[in-house]
Amino acid sequence: MKKLLNKLIKRNQAPLPNRITSDTVAQHREQILAGGRKFKYPIQYARHKLVINAIIISAVSLTVAVFISWWQLYPAQNTSEFMYRITKFIPVPVATVDGQPVLYSDYLMKYLSSVHYLEQKEQLSLKTDDGKRQIEYVKQQSMQDAIADAYAVKLAKNIGITISPSELQGFLKSQRQSSSGEISEQTYNAVILDYYGWTPEEYSHATEKKLLRQKVAFAIDKGAQSVVNSLTDNLKANSGADFKSLATSTAEQSGVKAVYGVSGWVPKDNQDGGLAAEAIKLAKLQVSPVIKSTIGDGYYFIRLLDINDSQVSYEYIKIPLTAFTNSLNSIVNTNKVDKYIKV
Repeated sequence: MKKLLNKLIKRNQAPLPNRITSDTVAQHREQILAGGRKFKYPIQYARHKLVINAIIISAVSLTVAVFISWWQLYPAQNTSEFMYRITKFIPVPVATVDGQPVLYSDYLMKYLSSVHYLEQKEQLSLKTDDGKRQIEYVKQQSMQDAIADAYAVKLAKNIGITISPSELQGFLKSQRQSSSGEISEQTYNAVILDYYGWTPEEYSHATEKKLLRQKVAFAIDKGAQSVVNSLTDNLKANSGADFKSLATSTAEQSGVKAVYGVSGWVPKDNQDGGLAAEAIKLAKLQVSPVIKSTIGDGYYFIRLLDINDSQVSYEYIKIPLTAFTNSLNSIVNTNKVDKYIKV
């Protein structure tokens, strides 16, 4: 039927003149355009179909990729470097603590660092029974550490605490100090990479988390601060008071476990939370003002006992921080921590 109609149309069409004139140019143009349309429209329809197919294939591929990534992270618990890179790019949670997400990348960063140290420095084979037990322990510790960091982030938001870039850089610079002067940044970064497997960016990130947790722990511990105020008043009234007796009486009166100790002879640049660095600023038997330990374990009062060219000896009273740990334990005990993987 279609062929018959085409024949009738062609029969009714007037034949084109052989010559193109101003009177026949429109007729010639229409004939040429009509011949091209049969090639143009099929291509348009094919392109439209290609676009739809491309969208469908992309959506299916993305769905498959998401499913595989989810399977590798949660049911399979893949802890490879590749999956760590994925979690850095896509911030997915490994747990929540009181509604605060615990980033999978933070957990894997701590875990892979511990594994790196065990393999490279302890020469531990992870395929042995001892190695497998160590790995299980490392997973638990990495998870607990990541949960504590995330809880500190939540508390810091509530009380308006942050770590400024200058605070972070100042702490990193202090870590590079030694008795012979400051170690170059390049050398220090190489040591961190060798021991922990961290890049400078990863080490800065881990350090910032650590400093924030310490800052929160000091800010919320009102009990420790009360003891510090009491000890400050006592030492002002009697700077020559016996440190050991003072620590014991403080613990009995406040219920806070104040601790007395003696350092013995230690290097002036001893890594003891900044205590040796403060001690060398004192005169013999002088008592320091209250010191916030740079390792975040509490407040200290120290008295310089003796000093020589390379070493220092001091006694101290430590007022430990307990509020943050107690608060986190309460969150755990009331089932406000949800872990998405089994460790």
